[in-house]
Amino acid sequence: MTRAVPQPSETPSFWATVREAVRGTEQELTSVPIKRAVLLLAVPMVLEMSMESLFAIVDIFFVSRLGSDAVATVGLTESMLSLIYALAMGLSAGATALVSRKAGAKDLDGAATAAGQVILVALACATVLGIVGVALSSHLLGAMGAAPSVVATGSGYTAIMLGGSVTIFLLFVVNAIFRSAGDAAVAMRSLWLANGLNIALAPCFIFGLGPFPRMGVAGAAVATTLSRGAGVGYQLLALRRGRGRLVLRPHHLKPRPQIIRELLKLSGAASLQVLIETASWLGLVRILSAYGSIALAGYTIAMRVAIFALLPSWGLANAAATLVGQNLGAGEPERAKRSVTTIARYNVVFLGVVGLLFALAPHLVVSPFTTDALVEAYGSDCLRIVALGFVVFAYGMVMVQAFNGAGDTVTPMLVNLACFWFFKIPIAYVLANGLGLGPRGVFISITAAYAVQAVVSSTLFRRGRWQTKQIG
Repeated sequence: MTRAVPQPSETPSFWATVREAVRGTEQELTSVPIKRAVLLLAVPMVLEMSMESLFAIVDIFFVSRLGSDAVATVGLTESMLSLIYALAMGLSAGATALVSRKAGAKDLDGAATAAGQVILVALACATVLGIVGVALSSHLLGAMGAAPSVVATGSGYTAIMLGGSVTIFLLFVVNAIFRSAGDAAVAMRSLWLANGLNIALAPCFIFGLGPFPRMGVAGAAVATTLSRGAGVGYQLLALRRGRGRLVLRPHHLKPRPQIIRELLKLSGAASLQVLIETASWLGLVRILSAYGSIALAGYTIAMRVAIFALLPSWGLANAAATLVGQNLGAGEPERAKRSVTTIARYNVVFLGVVGLLFALAPHLVVSPFTTDALVEAYGSDCLRIVALGFVVFAYGMVMVQAFNGAGDTVTPMLVNLACFWFFKIPIAYVLANGLGLGPRGVFISITAAYAVQAVVSSTLFRRGRWQTKQIG
C-alpha cells in the first residue's frame, strides 16, 4: 500500500512532520517549504547521531568501573582511531556530495552507482588499516605515551577496535549514502539496532555476566564491534532490498574508475579536513599525558560526555550538507543557502541550552562515570570550559558541512589546518606549560580554537563561492 503524502496545499503540524520524519518520508526535499524540509531530514539525523553518541557514553560508563588505567586505554585508543574516523568521515563527505547531487537531479541509478563505488573504497581502506592496527596495537599504545600498566591491560582492547575498523567504515559511509538520498530514517534505524545491542552486550563482555566470559576492557571492544557489525548488516540488507529510495544491484558494485577518481578527490580533501582536526587531538592528549593517567581519565570522561551532546548537533549539520547537495543538484543555490542559515539557527539554540546546563552543573554530569575525586575534578573542569564554547561549535560545524555538501572539501580543510594546528596546539602548549595552567590550559585551547573556526568559516560561507562548485 502506498503511504499517503500530504499535498502541497496542506500545512502539516510540527508533530505530524516529526512523525513522518521518523517513519521515513517520500517528500521531495527540494520542493517542500524549507523549514519542513529541515525537519524531515534533521529529526532522524539527530536521533541517529544521538544513537552514535551512545557508543561513546555506554562504553566509558562501564569501563570507568575498571579504574583509571582502563579509562586511559579507551582515551588513547580513541585518539589512535582518529585516522580511521577521518577516512570514514572523508568518504562520507564524498558520498554526500556525489549521491545528494544525483538524488537532487532525480538520477537514482546514478546515485546507486556512486554509492557502490563508495562501499568498494571503504572496504579496501578498512582491510589495510585493520591488519596494520592488529599487528601494531601494543606499539601504538606505547608510542602514545601510555604507562606500561596501560599497555599491558589495554593492548587487547586496542587490537580489537582497530581490527574491527571495517564496521566503523561501513556504518559511517552507508548511513551517509542513505542520508544523501533523503532516507535518513533508514540510517537512524541502523544506529538504533547497533546501540541497543551495545547497551546489552557491553556489561556482559566486560564483567562476565551469565554465560559470557569476563574480558575487562577488551570486552567493551568486542561488544562495540559486534554491535556495529549488526548495524552494518541491517544497512546492507536495506540497500539490497530497496527499503529506501536507493536499490543497490550487483552492477552498481562494478568498479567505475572515473567515479572513484572523483570520489577520491572529494574524499581526500575531506579526509585531510577531518584528520587535521582529529589528529590535533593527539597533540592535546600528548600534552595531557605528561600530567598522568588521572588528568587524562578526567579529560576522556568529559570529552565523551561532550560528544554525547555534540553528535546530535552534528546530525543537524549533516542535514545541511544533504540539503545543500540536493538543492544545488536541482539548480536552487539560493534555497541551499537559506537551508543552511535555518539549520545554523536551530543548532545554536539547541547546543546553547545544553552548554549552559553543562557549564552550570558539570559535577552532576561527570560524577556517574567515576568514583575518583581527582578524576571527577579534572573532568568537571574540562566539561565546564568546553561547554562554554558549544554555541560557536554549533555554528561552525554547520558552516563546515555546508561546504562539504557543495563538494568544496578544500576550504574547510584549510580552515581546520589553520585553527587546529597553527592555533589550538600551540595555544594549548603555551597555556599548559608556558603559563603554568596545566590541564586547564589544554581545555581552554579547545574552546578558543572552535571559536576561531566559526568566525572564519562563516565569513567564507557568506562569500558564496561554494554555490558555483561543479562536481562529476
